[in-house]
Amino acid sequence: MTTSVLPQSNEEYGTKEYWNTRYSKEDEESTFDWFKTYADISDMIRGIIPDKSSRILMLGCGNSTLSEDMWSDGYHDIVNIDYSSIVIEQMRRRHPWLEMDVRDLQFPDGSFDIAIDKGTMDAMMTLKGDVWDPPQQVIDDCTKEVDEVVRVLCPDSGIFVYLTFGQPHFRRRYLMRPGTNLEIKQLGEAFHYYLYVLRRS
Repeated sequence: MTTSVLPQSNEEYGTKEYWNTRYSKEDEESTFDWFKTYADISDMIRGIIPDKSSRILMLGCGNSTLSEDMWSDGYHDIVNIDYSSIVIEQMRRRHPWLEMDVRDLQFPDGSFDIAIDKGTMDAMMTLKGDVWDPPQQVIDDCTKEVDEVVRVLCPDSGIFVYLTFGQPHFRRRYLMRPGTNLEIKQLGEAFHYYLYVLRRS
């Protein structure tokens, strides 16, 4: 795997330009997984998604192996999207992945049983500002993503799975919606990650 291009500042993680530059300089066979790998969370994923025929939307897939690992585990109806045209072109040679922005999903209402975000929303939160009083762009971007995700999830049964290092008092505000239930699981010991499970009800 080629060494990844590191940003000059954390804010760059929230820009399409950074990701296109990074992916263009990485080997096409490179992969990178933020936070946990599928092996780390597979038992929880199987518990959340017992039906392996579920239609799954992978949000901001990048060149993560999560989709491939889930495919190997029997989940064969996965749609992968990312707004970086570079990584989509690279990954499309292996899989039918789509160039798309999580804030503007080009799918009809109720198209998916499951949506998974592993670090994508976090990248949109890297603008400088007070974490307790984030910039309006962060609020707008995260709100748009969750609104779009809830829209494309099946009514009464759709599930949004979000893996992040973000603590509940910083993330809950973006996730709560009328007609949903939110479950939060804390992962890890010395350094904590969180798995948020938002269910349409």
